Amino acid sequence: MITLKNVTLRRGTKVVLDSVSTTINPGESVGLVGRNGAGKSSLFALLSGKLHEDGGDFHIPSSWRMAEVAQNMPETDQSATDFVLEGDTRLAEVQRQLAEAEASDDGMAIAHAYSDLHDAGAHDAMARAQALILGLGFRVSELDQPVNSFSGGWRMRLQLARALMCPSDLLLLDEPTNHLDLDALVWLEAWLKRYAGTMIVISHDREFLDAITNVTLQIQQGELNRYGGNYSKFEELRAQQLELQQASFAKQQEKMAHLQKFIDRFKAKASKAKQAQSRVKQLERMEKIGPVLAEADFTFEFKEPANLPNPMLAISDASFGYVDDEGTPTTILTGVNRSVLAGQRIGILGANGQGKSTLVKTIARTMKALTGSITEGKGLNIGYFAQQELDVLRPSENPLEHMIRLAKELGPDAKQPSREQDLRSYLGSFNFTGDMVKQAVGTMSGGEKARLVLAMIVWQRPNLLLLDEPTNHLDLATREALAMALNDFDGTVMLVSHDRALLRSVCEDFWMVGRGVVGPFDGDLDDYQRYLLEESKRLREEARLAEQAQALQTPAAAPAATPAPVVALASVAASAPAPAPSPSRDGREQRKLDAQTRQQLAEKTRPLKKELEQIDKRLTALSAERTQLEQKLTEALPPAEIAECGRRLKAGNDETEKLEERWLEISSELEEISAASVG
Repeated sequence: MITLKNVTLRRGTKVVLDSVSTTINPGESVGLVGRNGAGKSSLFALLSGKLHEDGGDFHIPSSWRMAEVAQNMPETDQSATDFVLEGDTRLAEVQRQLAEAEASDDGMAIAHAYSDLHDAGAHDAMARAQALILGLGFRVSELDQPVNSFSGGWRMRLQLARALMCPSDLLLLDEPTNHLDLDALVWLEAWLKRYAGTMIVISHDREFLDAITNVTLQIQQGELNRYGGNYSKFEELRAQQLELQQASFAKQQEKMAHLQKFIDRFKAKASKAKQAQSRVKQLERMEKIGPVLAEADFTFEFKEPANLPNPMLAISDASFGYVDDEGTPTTILTGVNRSVLAGQRIGILGANGQGKSTLVKTIARTMKALTGSITEGKGLNIGYFAQQELDVLRPSENPLEHMIRLAKELGPDAKQPSREQDLRSYLGSFNFTGDMVKQAVGTMSGGEKARLVLAMIVWQRPNLLLLDEPTNHLDLATREALAMALNDFDGTVMLVSHDRALLRSVCEDFWMVGRGVVGPFDGDLDDYQRYLLEESKRLREEARLAEQAQALQTPAAAPAATPAPVVALASVAASAPAPAPSPSRDGREQRKLDAQTRQQLAEKTRPLKKELEQIDKRLTALSAERTQLEQKLTEALPPAEIAECGRRLKAGNDETEKLEERWLEISSELEEISAASVG
């Protein structure tokens, strides 16, 4: 259990936490929320040991293993798989011990090391690492590519995979979804739901928090308040709390006014002086209830477009892709025939790497269609927010200089005020106030840069908005402001985003980009999430089965090779081919032999398959029991009951580990039986 008792935490002269107390129970999944700058990252630094409390008592179990995502950009020639595999610190330590034992030729130490390797999961470590990498959106062909060959966003995904690979009792995740597409986010969400330890997450993605958390901690003005439930439940409870506080404040103000009125009226009268003095003391002793101080919300709006062509654009028999430096075209999307109408709200869906950004870039005129045509409506004015748009900003310039340059580029035809004072006032509406308009963009946070890009887009009065992951650096308040502005926008919106709350609130139609084509998606986001999980599973299974099939065809596989995952082994065993007919026998005899072989194979595998089914049922029951216990721990329980839940969780986890081990053994036996029958 993590406990904070009257903890005070400072960063410089600023008091981040002021005598706060709370507890986090084992197995809880906690969402840490608060405005930017409230102190969320400082609390993470306290939990990870990078900061120490300035007052009070902070305790975290010394035996707990902790994992968090490193914020530095990895620079290494290691392969992606090896880099993530190193995240398993327990396995790395045992491998180091084995190397030392072998170097000293200590037989007993070697035996212990091999036993520890088994306990550390060395048999499937590579498969687990690669499953994490593939789940976060990488392709099979990229598993062995060096880390340095990937862009910054993809390297941060590898850092996330490395943290997930680490065995841990406490997992700290600071904005884990920032560099993810929707398909990778859905996979991560499913993975985190199965995480058995204690997890604390900072995120500005409402649906992500709702899906994976059961406790919410809010940092506000130096206070740390705990709420039972996910983010939506927190908002509901917080609203009720504020309503009660405001009502109590109003009631107390009325009572204080009544007391003061009595004091003012009778303090000079001798006959009433005693009663008046009594009310003075009553007023002094009264514990004052503070008024509800609402935090200023950020709002903005898109200006009314100068015109609304209809259709906005029409795509006919087009192929989209790119041309390399040598002029060789690579086609990604073919046969694209779509129209975009005035006022449409289109969400663009598709798994990572299927061509969403290619489609958006081609519509935005930053790439040309390889074939076919894109016919634009007269007066089409595109406002384009690209994922890399923040990099386009000039770090050495300030927001005011960006706006002045934009005004000059568009000229008087933009029909927008261009005086410096007008531009200052306009930037103020996007929370760039006072000296911030003169602050170098390079020193600003990601959220501030994103707001500047939005300000520049709004100023251009577009009638078609192309938004490619606009929320990556925005906090919850700014995301909500963006959703409100988009809903009030009179033009057309085309949106690529992993923020499902934004997609749900804004989009009415969905396009699906996948397998080389673009078409309508008939369903909602829940249908799409199910599709993504099934598609991700299908692709991983295909890759694993192909790898396993290749290994089975190798005459002499290395004995130390890492076995394929359990699911792949079972699938290979179940789909093993029947023996090929021998040319020396006639068809009837061969069919008889084949039948005998199949019968023998069935007799050998039947009890094993039956045991697998029983293990499956027991694992399902254990998973349900674990979920029930974790939910129970979110409630206020006596210490004895908390301890009993912990013991039951441990017993269930131990049994699960043994059952999974037995599952692996059975799958290996099935593989050997099938291979022998083929031979």
